Parts: sequence; structure tokens; C-alpha cells
Amino acid sequence: CLLLTPDLRFHSFGFAARDFYHDLDPEEARHWLYFDKFKMRIHITSFNWCCRLPGDLTMETELEAVNGQKVRAIDVFAHALRFFREHALKEVKDQSSSVLEGDEIRWVITVPAVWRQPAKQFMREAAYLAGLVSPDCPEQLLIALEPEAASIYCRKLRLHQVIDLSMQPITNGLELDVSRPFDSSFRQAREQLRRSRHSRTFLVESGTGELWSELQTGDRYVVADCGGGTVDLTVHQIEQPQGTLKELYKASGGPYGAVGVDLAFEAMLCQIFGEDFIQSFKAKRPAAWVDLMIAFEARKRTASPGRTNALNISLPFSFIDYYKRHRGQSVEAALRRSNMNIVKWSSQGMLQLTQEAMNELFQPTISKIVKHIEELMIKPEVRGVRFLFLVGGFAESPMLQKAVQKALGRTCRIIIPHDVGLTILKGAVLFGLDPTVVRVRRCPLTYGVGVLNRFVEGRHPRDKLLIKDGREWCTDILDRFVSVDQSVALGEVVRRSYTPARLGQRKIIINIYCTATDDVTYICDPGVRKCGTITLDLPEPLPPPGAVGGAGAGTPERREIRATMQFGDTEIKVTAVDVMSNRSVRASIDFLSN
Repeated sequence: CLLLTPDLRFHSFGFAARDFYHDLDPEEARHWLYFDKFKMRIHITSFNWCCRLPGDLTMETELEAVNGQKVRAIDVFAHALRFFREHALKEVKDQSSSVLEGDEIRWVITVPAVWRQPAKQFMREAAYLAGLVSPDCPEQLLIALEPEAASIYCRKLRLHQVIDLSMQPITNGLELDVSRPFDSSFRQAREQLRRSRHSRTFLVESGTGELWSELQTGDRYVVADCGGGTVDLTVHQIEQPQGTLKELYKASGGPYGAVGVDLAFEAMLCQIFGEDFIQSFKAKRPAAWVDLMIAFEARKRTASPGRTNALNISLPFSFIDYYKRHRGQSVEAALRRSNMNIVKWSSQGMLQLTQEAMNELFQPTISKIVKHIEELMIKPEVRGVRFLFLVGGFAESPMLQKAVQKALGRTCRIIIPHDVGLTILKGAVLFGLDPTVVRVRRCPLTYGVGVLNRFVEGRHPRDKLLIKDGREWCTDILDRFVSVDQSVALGEVVRRSYTPARLGQRKIIINIYCTATDDVTYICDPGVRKCGTITLDLPEPLPPPGAVGGAGAGTPERREIRATMQFGDTEIKVTAVDVMSNRSVRASIDFLSN
């Protein structure tokens, strides 16, 4: 949650933003810009990116505030990151009384593993805009993948720091209430967490934790990061004795986070009160709408499978009043007329959601998560997995725990760290201390460029024929840098040489293409799209030895620029060198200005 003043200045972030907005006079609130769950917008536009949908993520992508006003997304994210920067620096200063200089800090920003390159670059650009680091020192900022960070932290776990769901009884129905062991364990864990939050430092075991001693070299495990917006799955293999990690299958997941439950609640309200009324209420009473969703969020966290009593959600007075004035009848009458028996009305002005109603709200999202994990588990690379780590805020939900335990409890051990909501944060710190801990990753897409090859009659289509200097060439052939799901080690490089088309050329621009499959030949095949550009800024060529006043003998040699690309890191990187002079060439890769 982030709040901007009516003149677009930053006001507050998080609970402070939520509470201040909620306390504003309804008329005044309409002029303030309140954004919540805005990270999901980047996920959706990032996902569009590999399937040629409208709404690609760019520096100009806009976010809509609750009052309908639009602001550039990059500015909203920069406001949030600037807030964190100032907050973190103040925290360090208060605790250690030393002032950190900008170049003494390495920042780590975590993103879902299923985010594509534009979204990662977008976060980097937002960090530059927020003043976290300078674009001249890009190495001071690392982008970490959320399930990877969780995996790095899970290696350090000791047995008393986890809940092992495999130790809980599995039932086929709900006749046995197994939610209580989860609840009590989590209550203890939350209390422990609350106490430990007073000190924002944490101790890290050297080596690996006890849980890891049970894993043999070559053992595989899955980390399911269930957050607010997305669910991210990653499969790792541990390499002993150094304890480094190797990714076995490309990161997968989707928009199946806890927000899905909120959207289902909104859809239920539309069903009861009418979609036109809900949209009108959101537009005219934005602060009251936020209030209603806060009330639902609080109750959502207490939902568990064995619960028998209904969950009460108080409707804001302005909702009840607005409905009466617009529809000429009471909220209670609307409920009766909707025939929705699983939602009741209490005389205290509350919606009562029965267990059946909560199941209906959770079921679609939870089913997608379980289905995704099950589909991953049957892949040849993943079969025989011994551990499934459930992490992220949504993993605290007994509803999700029970569903995962029921579906997968017999095939592997399901482990939940006590500080499940902080697992990624702590893992990101460990990643910042040693970014080489994940040694091998899998490519999420096939990347390459379009090239000319010798035309072969019968193999190449005639419409691809180009005759140049009396030779026959085939155009638009995809020259692959890496293929989808290919293993790429950290530090492994792909090299290509490029020659300027004419003398005096100062820039080479190369289009990059990507596809989610490997079964393609040409850059114009279905599913292939231009996704970015590599720009090589060419320095003035050095005069050849012995040349006086620039008049060298004979014709100048054609320049060769050798570009080196890295695909084994969390971001794609490119460097280049002028072969003849051995001088560095300024090289950049851009996925946002497509």
C-alpha cells in the first residue's frame, strides 16, 4: 500500500498509508492517490510479454489509484523503494551509530522467479530512480529470485525451526480436525517471531542446518513460494560438500497468490449486491471500500479447515447507507433476495461467512496451487523429490497447508519454516553475501537473434531467399544464444562477433528474439517475438600503426566487435570488446523500450 498526496507527493507506505487513508474525510479521500497490491500489475504485464499481448511493460506503463487517477508505475515503485532506502539507513544508523556511505551498501531486491526480463529491468530502473544506487555502479544492486532466496535460507534450518506437516495425521475428509496442531504451532511461532522482530538482525548457522544433513548429495527438493500475488515453484539439487545449489527445472508458477481469495470475495459481493453498485461504491467511497477489504483480510487470516463457527465481517456504515439510498432497500433484503444461503446477516451489522462460504472463496486459488505443484512433481527432472518447502505469507494459511498436505503428504515431506513470512527476506540477505550460491540455473525462454545463412534449395522456403553480391542467402534464421530449460552455469558465456555495416558507424543495434519453445527455425515463426535490443556504442577506431595524419596505407580492415552474454545469472548481462584494439565497447541490453 502506498499513498500519494493530491499533488502527487509521497505521503506514506504500508500500514501507515492504509490507516491514514482510512481516517481521511470521504470527500477529501477522493483527491488522494491510494495504491494497493500494485506489484501484481507488473506481474500481469510481465506475463503478457512472452505471448504478444497488449499492455507490454515499459517505462510509461501506468498504475490506477483507488480514486481512478493514473500515475506512471515506475514512479510508484521508486517512491516505495526510496521509502525503504531511507527506512533501512535510519535503522542501521540508530542501531550502530555509524553512517553508511552509498558505495558501502549492496542492495538486494527480490522478485518472483516467473517474472520475465522486462520486469526485472523495471525494478532495476525504479531503484536507480529512487537513488538506491547509481546506474554507473550497477553491481551494487542485485536482483534475487524469491523462491531461490527461500531455498538458500532453508539450507540453514534446524529441526526446531520448522513444522513438518508429514508428522500430522492425514484424513480423507474434514472429520478429524487437524487444523489445531497447525494453529497452535503457528501461534507459538508468531509469538517467537514478534519477539525476534525487536532485533532486526538474525544469526546464520555456518555450513548447513540439521535438516540438510538428511539430504544426500544429488537429493532434490521443491520450494513453493506462496505470496500475496504470485506462486513461484523452483526445484533445486544440493551439491555437497560446498552446499551450492543447482536448478533442475525452469521456474514455474502463476498469479495464484492470496489476492485471489480477495478477488473471490469481491466477486461474491457483486453477486449479492450487483456489480454496478460495487463499482459505484468503490469509485464514490474509496476509503470505505479499503476499510471493508481490511476487515475481510483480517478474517481471512483466521480461516481454517476445521472451523465450525462463521466468520463475521463488519460492513462499514457508509456501505449500508449507500446501498439503502441507491437501491431503496436494506442490505439484509439484498442478501435474502440473492439466495446465497452460505452468507448470513447478523443484527450487529455484520456479514457472516459460513465455513462453506470460506471454502468457496479459497478453493479456486488453492486448487490452482495444488494442481501446479502436482503437475511439476510428475516431470522426469523432478520425480523422486523428498522435500517440499512451503514458504511466503500465504503459506501461513491453514487452508492452504491442509490442502497441500492432503494432496502431497504421502509422496514427500512437507516442511514449513517457523518464520515463514520472513524466509525470503532472510534468504535474500544470504544471497547478497554470496551471489554464487546458486551455481546452475535453467533458462525460462529461448533467446536468439535473426541471421543470414547460406540458402539451401529444398530446405529453405523461397520467400526467405535474398541474393546479395551474387550469393544466395536465407533470411530470418533464429541463431540461438540459449534454449528454453537449458542448464546454464554461473559465469558461462555466449560469444558472438559483429561487424559494422559501414565505415564510421558509431552504433550497432541488434534485435533479440525470444520464444517459450525450442521448436522454431525462423524469427517470424508463431510464438517468436522481438523482446529487446543489444546496443553496442563503437568508439572512434584507433589509426593503424605507422599512419600519419589518418592517411593509412591500403583499405582499412573491417572491425570486429565481440559481444559476450551471460544467461546464468538472475539477469541477462552483456559486455563487448573491439577485437583489433582490445578496447572495451559500451554495451547495453534493453527489454523495456521494445
